[in-house]
Amino acid sequence: MDAHAEIARAIDNYRDKVVALSHEIHERPELKFEEHFASNLLSKAASELGLEVEREVGGLKTAFRSEFGGKGPTVAILAEYDALPNGHSCGHNLIAGAALSAVAGLKSIASQLPGRVVFLGTPAEEGGGGKIILIDKGALRGVDAAMMAHPTDAEFCTMPALATQHLKLTFHGRSAHAALAPWDGSSALAAVIQTFHSVDAMRLHLRDGSRIHGIITDGGQAVNIIPERTECLFLARAKTSKYAKEIGARVIRCAEAAAMATGTRLDHEIEGGYKNLINNLSMAHRYAAHSETLGAKSVEAPENTPTGSTDMGDVSHVMPAIHPSFAIARHGEGNCHEDAFVAHADSKRGYDAMIRVAKAMAMTAYDLLAQPDLLASAKKEFEARKES
Repeated sequence: MDAHAEIARAIDNYRDKVVALSHEIHERPELKFEEHFASNLLSKAASELGLEVEREVGGLKTAFRSEFGGKGPTVAILAEYDALPNGHSCGHNLIAGAALSAVAGLKSIASQLPGRVVFLGTPAEEGGGGKIILIDKGALRGVDAAMMAHPTDAEFCTMPALATQHLKLTFHGRSAHAALAPWDGSSALAAVIQTFHSVDAMRLHLRDGSRIHGIITDGGQAVNIIPERTECLFLARAKTSKYAKEIGARVIRCAEAAAMATGTRLDHEIEGGYKNLINNLSMAHRYAAHSETLGAKSVEAPENTPTGSTDMGDVSHVMPAIHPSFAIARHGEGNCHEDAFVAHADSKRGYDAMIRVAKAMAMTAYDLLAQPDLLASAKKEFEARKES
């Protein structure tokens, strides 16, 4: 049996169904932890492939898990399907479709698989850390390697994702009539504004590749009242979790100074964060080789490639993992989180790339199960490169 050819054939035969499914998810965008439509659609599709589906995995209502295959090692293929407020501007409908297609390809040779495949539906990548919760709840226990692929405007077999720390800052002042007696108040809004100024001044001193950005979520209740309560969110990013935490601590110091200067009180909360992604090159290079045979050259992302963050980084700290990116738009036509990317995520080019990537992932997963030397190499590399 030519396993790769059988996998590719099955994925091609599944194309119409999975493109329709991906389009449906695209047309019904759902925010983190609320992906009920997408989760139900994917779970039903997995059931129709003959898989047993466990729902509400790890206590998450929109997570699911299936497992199939024979005796041997286990590889997980992960699906994301949450959207952003502007729709599927990160293309998670294509991530879900690629994962489901890869599973369909591997299920077609389930009786010959020299190991097991886990299909894991992971909610809330956009800030909710669904994969972190699933790791903590044991959904990936016993898995030897994991993979997924993400649409962007570039074709890379690796992704240099940054670590993050999320902060919520709340300032408490004293209200007063803004015209009649402003001297009786202390402005929580002034504290927020001062915090942003201080953070902007601090940026100059951050290490290269670091990022910090924030929004004001509550700036006061009425223009003629000195604001007694305000709130803002910050997201610190860095190449390592350790440095992201250092940046977060500096933001808190900026806020403490602003509170002192404005006569207000600060409450701060660390709302978690993601780890940096450790790209397993043994796996990535095998994925790249399959990608090239399928007509797309997928190279390692150059150093200092602009990037974002993902809870797949946390997965990569507990097992060998890859998170390649695939191009659904030309550079400059739109990228992740931009309004223009919503249309690219529902385009012929996007769906063509989704099918191709599904084949490359499924073939890589099969190789990890069928070739002990490849999995051993991936594990050896993981042990050498993993960080605390």
